[in-house]
Amino acid sequence: MGKRENVIVGLDIGTTKTCAIVGEVKESGIDIIGIGSHPSEGLRKGVVVNIESTVESIKRAVEEAERISGCEIRSVYVGIAGGHIRGQNSLGIVAVKGREVDDDDVDRAIDAARAIAIPMDRQILHTLPQYYVVDEQDGIRDPVGMSGVRLEAKVHIVTGAVTSIQNIVKSVNRVGLDINDIVLEQIASSEAVLSEDEKDLGVALIDIGGGTTDIAIFSEGSIKHTAVLPVGGNYVTSDIATGLRTPITEAEKIKIRYGCAYMPLIPKDEAIEVPSVGGREPREVSRQILGRIIEPRMDEILTMAYKEIAKSGCEDILAAGIVLTGGASILEGVPELAEQIFNMPVRRGCPAGIGGLTDVVNSPLYATGVGLVLYGSRNIARGKLSRAEGNFIGRTFKGLKQWVLEFF
Repeated sequence: MGKRENVIVGLDIGTTKTCAIVGEVKESGIDIIGIGSHPSEGLRKGVVVNIESTVESIKRAVEEAERISGCEIRSVYVGIAGGHIRGQNSLGIVAVKGREVDDDDVDRAIDAARAIAIPMDRQILHTLPQYYVVDEQDGIRDPVGMSGVRLEAKVHIVTGAVTSIQNIVKSVNRVGLDINDIVLEQIASSEAVLSEDEKDLGVALIDIGGGTTDIAIFSEGSIKHTAVLPVGGNYVTSDIATGLRTPITEAEKIKIRYGCAYMPLIPKDEAIEVPSVGGREPREVSRQILGRIIEPRMDEILTMAYKEIAKSGCEDILAAGIVLTGGASILEGVPELAEQIFNMPVRRGCPAGIGGLTDVVNSPLYATGVGLVLYGSRNIARGKLSRAEGNFIGRTFKGLKQWVLEFF
């Protein structure tokens, strides 16, 4: 296998599948040159519950991606989700040293905003600047070079449970891979499916995965709110298996092939064949019955997302509407159902701004994986890991360095 320096790999460790996406950085942009996917059985609601199964799933996905791309994978950007994720806004205030704001002042303001009381069992994953205030002037995106005596940084801080993060790290390391950074999945997805215009106008990204539904709200070009709901497409599959009395694996196939989340779109006379359990003969069932099982559950998931957005106070700033992504958003009728619930424009989000194997990854299924590659490429383009997220590995080594200095 060849070793290439300009290759970035995104690893999406999901509840239902593990996906590795290989991107090559070129002058014209990012080309997707490899993809590997394998069913995931070691996670529940985005959290690792079985290390061995998770390691095996990662290994298979990475091997397939290596085979297709023809290059050796050494390090990855890893996505993280789960009910343990929390987001909160914070404010950092510092005095400007030289009466002109420089990079050091910005870093100090962000560090001041990070200095919040966090329980011992939680760790900061991201520190995402929203805007800056120089003296009385607010709404500033980049204050460097401005004159002033006082700088404020308004940031969004994302934290996760230390044990959940450690289990992800352990699973990836056991495959022999280094971690460049751990990235919140909806932030990664936003890199692939949202345009800058949407982020400026105000948009809510809802990533409906197998075990979790991830929400990220953007306005004026910056992130305003993040949340993770412990519900996803697996609940729909489980409902189908129970309602139609069919095995889970068959229920998943039926959901993908015939599923529809909006009853008006289903023809009244259409029938589907449903495999039975215990060696019984398959049965023929009206597709309308399948729709009556799927629609209430999708309605519940989307209503929970709507309530979360309303609770955040961001409901009125979403001029660009809602963008749905993730595997469960592929279901027929989901955008139509969402438009009824949110009463605003809704579209499916597919990865954009890439070349290479676009016909393969042009699906909401791969939004997070492609987004991780784009996230990594933008950090490299800046010449360093962005101050916006405070690199996971960098923070680890910074803490170790500080401990060594204090000890000696």
